[in-house]
Amino acid sequence: MAIKLIIGLKNPGPAYTNTRHNAGSWFVELVASYYRISFKSEKKLHAELAIFEQDNQACRLLLPTTFMNHSGIPTQEVSQFYRIEPDEILVVHDELDLPAGRIKLKTGGGHGGHNGLRDIANRLGSSNFHRLRVGIGHPGHKDLVLNYVLGKPSSADKELILATLERTMTSLPLLIKGDLVQAMNKINS
Repeated sequence: MAIKLIIGLKNPGPAYTNTRHNAGSWFVELVASYYRISFKSEKKLHAELAIFEQDNQACRLLLPTTFMNHSGIPTQEVSQFYRIEPDEILVVHDELDLPAGRIKLKTGGGHGGHNGLRDIANRLGSSNFHRLRVGIGHPGHKDLVLNYVLGKPSSADKELILATLERTMTSLPLLIKGDLVQAMNKINS
């Protein structure tokens, strides 16, 4: 199934722009930059949206204007408005269980404690969407997680993350056309 919607999870506002929790949005912004497209605010859909074409396949980019824990609201609204099924959605999000500079593509599964993913699965009534898990590392103890994800990565970690996201761009055509096995092999290696 082709990917018709790519969502970069984030918290809104300048205070969160460069935080680890917004790593998913960095990829979506990179895609927009690569295709030289701009986002348009869609207040009714609680989102900023952009659209591009890859090999005659249209794909929308979504940056939620809600806080992370309510990412399901714009996901549900946009997917219903454009008639996009859960298995045509790629959610790009920060991942504590991967070190900075690692990235994994996954289909379906649980939310792993990520409240943005939890809300999306609840609102869609399905967890059968694809995830691009952007490694941000782990602070070592669960009590440190909140401040860690809302903090900024070191310059070395941010460089690693951005370099990985740029390399992942080479798999974007495979993702868009729905060749997820080949994309997974390329991304996860």
